[in-house]
Amino acid sequence: MKLTDRVALVTGASRGIGRATALALAQEGATVAVNYRAGKDAANEVVAAIEEAGGRAAAFGADVSVHEEAQALVREVIATFGDLHILVNNAGIAKDNLIYNMDPGDWLEVMKVNFGGTFNCTKSVLDHFMVTRDGVIVNVSSVMGERGWTGESNYAASKGAVDAFTRSSAIELARFGIRVNAVLPGFAPTDLVAELSEGEVAKHMKRQIPMRRFATVEEVAAAIRFLAGPDATYLTGVLLNVDGGGMAGLGLGRLKW
Repeated sequence: MKLTDRVALVTGASRGIGRATALALAQEGATVAVNYRAGKDAANEVVAAIEEAGGRAAAFGADVSVHEEAQALVREVIATFGDLHILVNNAGIAKDNLIYNMDPGDWLEVMKVNFGGTFNCTKSVLDHFMVTRDGVIVNVSSVMGERGWTGESNYAASKGAVDAFTRSSAIELARFGIRVNAVLPGFAPTDLVAELSEGEVAKHMKRQIPMRRFATVEEVAAAIRFLAGPDATYLTGVLLNVDGGGMAGLGLGRLKW
């Protein structure tokens, strides 16, 4: 297994892409810290699934949008497992609305979680990664960070910030042996895009994707696992689309309003 003796921290790992990523990393032998903010029971279910398969994992509660909690999370993971090699910044939220109708608080909260959590956890692992010169960071962004979509301005802005941060941090941290990349999922059936994943809306969206289907969370997790592992040692600053070709010709997205 390619990640044996590696310790990975996955934020927002109690559901969706985070859950699939935690399971995928564990399948390759990694010890996994399963972070959650509110879904303690769901996080414990992920841990139980990993342990039942013969892996090693533990759940860690923290709101990564708060810098002090992100710092404490990283310290606790290292204290528990003795090391840390992989950080997957996955925690995210969505509060979709038209700009005209959007509450300023919703814009700020999305930015604080989606980009702020990425910044906070990245900064928090640097003391350890820079000393060991053995760290990998994978940020979970979105195709929304590269293209516009109606009703997604705050979410798209937060993911655009993650993309820019990925490139800049990759440049800064390469000299310390730290790789930083991002995956940009297209539409995958998660809670964040539940309204877009079924019915006539889903049919319309699939027609805009060359592969004519949505991604599965397992397919996104496989891309994250690749970037985190030894087969990607010369990749840094990469924004990897996992979108079935959707970025080649995404439409205007006039589906909800």
